[in-house]
Amino acid sequence: MEELLGQFSLGLFIMQTVLFLALVFLLKKFAWKPILDAVNEREEGIKNALLSAENAKKEMQNLKSDNEKLLADARVERDLMMKDAREIKEKMISDAKAEAQVAGQKMIEQAKASIESEKNAALAELKAQVSTLSIDIAEKLLKEELSNKEAQTKMVEKMLGDVKLN
Repeated sequence: MEELLGQFSLGLFIMQTVLFLALVFLLKKFAWKPILDAVNEREEGIKNALLSAENAKKEMQNLKSDNEKLLADARVERDLMMKDAREIKEKMISDAKAEAQVAGQKMIEQAKASIESEKNAALAELKAQVSTLSIDIAEKLLKEELSNKEAQTKMVEKMLGDVKLN
């Protein structure tokens, strides 16, 4: 260190100080302001970027909550639609069953009525046939019994006897 002090020159020191001050002055006049402006601009850009990132993060959270809400609403709406569809299906099935039951009952009643009318027609026809057959038999019997005079007399006497007894 003593060597440095021994080589010390006041003129050189003043010259270097003047050059240093001139350099500082020139830097301050021409470079300091643009450098500070660039640093401040960079700092402002970083702040804006951070603010934008924060806003984007908040917006993403809002969108996420909105999406979740929309998804929940869609699920609720889907569930309601499914419930309505099930109810409509059940109603259609029950209506179809009721209509089928009514139609079946109607067919049964028509069949019963048809059977009853056919039965009545068959009975009427049977009665007609029986009466025709009875008349034919009675006619044949009467022709046979009344073919001779003696049988006719006996029959008249018998009928008269029956009338007196009653």
